[in-house]
Amino acid sequence: MINPKDSLTDPDDELDEASEEQSELFEHFHFDVDPGQAMLRIDKFLTGKIHQISRNRIQAAADADNILVNGKAVKSSYKVKPLDSISIVMAYPPRDTDIKSENIPLKILYEDDDLIVVDKESGMVVHPAHGNFSGTLVNALMYHLKDVPLFSSGEVRPGLVHRIDKNTSGILVIAKSEIAMNRLAKQFFDRTSSRQYIALVWGNLDTDEGTITGHIGRSIRDRKKMQVFPEGDQGKHAITHWKVVERLGYVNLVECKLETGRTHQIRAHFEYIRHPLFNDDRYGGNLIVKGTVFTKYRQFVDNCFALCPRHALHAKSLGFKHPTSGKEMYFESELPADMKNVIEKWRNYVAGREIEE
Repeated sequence: MINPKDSLTDPDDELDEASEEQSELFEHFHFDVDPGQAMLRIDKFLTGKIHQISRNRIQAAADADNILVNGKAVKSSYKVKPLDSISIVMAYPPRDTDIKSENIPLKILYEDDDLIVVDKESGMVVHPAHGNFSGTLVNALMYHLKDVPLFSSGEVRPGLVHRIDKNTSGILVIAKSEIAMNRLAKQFFDRTSSRQYIALVWGNLDTDEGTITGHIGRSIRDRKKMQVFPEGDQGKHAITHWKVVERLGYVNLVECKLETGRTHQIRAHFEYIRHPLFNDDRYGGNLIVKGTVFTKYRQFVDNCFALCPRHALHAKSLGFKHPTSGKEMYFESELPADMKNVIEKWRNYVAGREIEE
């Protein structure tokens, strides 16, 4: 039996050009082999089971130890037997659209023969999609890595195993080979990678730390946003751990650690607990959610919105094992200027209130 919807992110499940909050770009299939199945090489077996899959992609997944039979990794030459339980994790296949390379500057934190780590600015879409077939991170990577085979084919999502929002800044890792992509995808699937975000949220949280749990799926009322479903089968399981870094009166600076990587996870989870991200126009954070009714305060908040004209979310750090050497890799990114400036403005506001009081 095949479960193609086991994948954590549907490649067509994009809400808009600003696609999504650390959504993993891989898929997971599971098969229980029939009792009457004749012995057959597993690469041939899977090629016949998975729609529009090449034998090369199956073999690359096997080389990365991403094909498990009865819980153990096997090579592409393994002979499938009756009643075998087969699982496979692969990076998503490319789209057919031809994507052009563009000479767009990138902030590169690290690069070797297997991968590249970039610090993405807010406002840049990660990969081409409807309405954004140029100016994306992938367009820039295809220029920077034009001599790398994976990036010279005109594919839409070469090397991507995860992504962040258009208006979220911060760290991304991109694979430079098929096997590195498969091995990194497996780490994101197994949740052995570590990700940390910094967000400015509305309101003074009741405790210093906590966990938000709730299935996340497309909103019933607004198809351009996600919604938390606390009960039932709708959406996909999602967990966000948070800790207050600094209390700034009517807003809090928080650190978030993700156990899962659902579309718009942090944004939807904090809206769900009624502490939306500051200036998040999709989830209600672009309104004055907490504070006073005085005109002076409204002007102060409007000035803050102007300083940080996007949702205040930054992918601060990323940790993973190197796909070839196995070495632990860890990268951090400084808060961008727009978030620094708005945080400083709130600090001054809080300090001014304390003097007045």
